[in-house]
Amino acid sequence: MQITVIDRQNQSHELVVEPGTRSNLMMMMVDAGLPVRAECGGSCVCATCHVYVRQAPAGALSELGEDEEDALDLAFEPGPDSRLACQIPITDACDGLKVELAPEWP
Repeated sequence: MQITVIDRQNQSHELVVEPGTRSNLMMMMVDAGLPVRAECGGSCVCATCHVYVRQAPAGALSELGEDEEDALDLAFEPGPDSRLACQIPITDACDGLKVELAPEWP
């Protein structure tokens, strides 16, 4: 399974997910050394793992929850395709998911 992350310099990074891996996208990006601050550690309160979903296979994303929606209200430059990477669990449906890191806070 493969997930594509576009960094802030428009470089594409292919994250290969081994079968049986169960985590979330934020942790996968941190483990890959991508510049994600992830200050709250995945508690859905800081929005420092804000991404724009560019391509999502059917079933890859759950509905936006109230906590995530509240955190995105505080995010820098949110858009209609904004999500928090900590709220995207890695499942088999994520194969082909493509996201772009949102701009960093000034």
